[in-house]
Amino acid sequence: MAKRPAKHADPVVLNRKARHDYTIDETLEVGVVLVGSEVKSIRAGGASLSECYVRAEDSPPTLTLFGMHVQEYAPAAGLQHLPTRTRRLLAHKREIVRLAGLTKQKGVTLVPLRLYFVRGRVKLEIGVARGKRQSDKRESLIKREAQRDIDRAMSTRRP
Repeated sequence: MAKRPAKHADPVVLNRKARHDYTIDETLEVGVVLVGSEVKSIRAGGASLSECYVRAEDSPPTLTLFGMHVQEYAPAAGLQHLPTRTRRLLAHKREIVRLAGLTKQKGVTLVPLRLYFVRGRVKLEIGVARGKRQSDKRESLIKREAQRDIDRAMSTRRP
């Protein structure tokens, strides 16, 4: 039997504020090193990406996730994890070195966008981002509202 193609499941955790505060230039899917109780807690929806960030270092090549909060998993009694510990991210060495080079530019940072499962493994989508100014944020809100009005008008229109 042929294997089914990997589908991107619905995101377990989204970082909505990231797309509001930053312009995302490119994205990359990376793995996350977790312990068992963290995986169970994430699967139950007990994680938050709102206050976290990613740092890339080129010597030695490492990607690290700081500030992600994962609730403790109650049934894991004595084998609990620390809720806001730093977590290693898994990617190819050349990708990590490239990201480290990009983040040395002024105004460029790595932002976690969403956390999801692929074939039972936790994946994190990170984005190379540039900060938006307040005027850019207002402009994107105006565009989104205009598009919403257009969609609303088109849905009520009769042929």
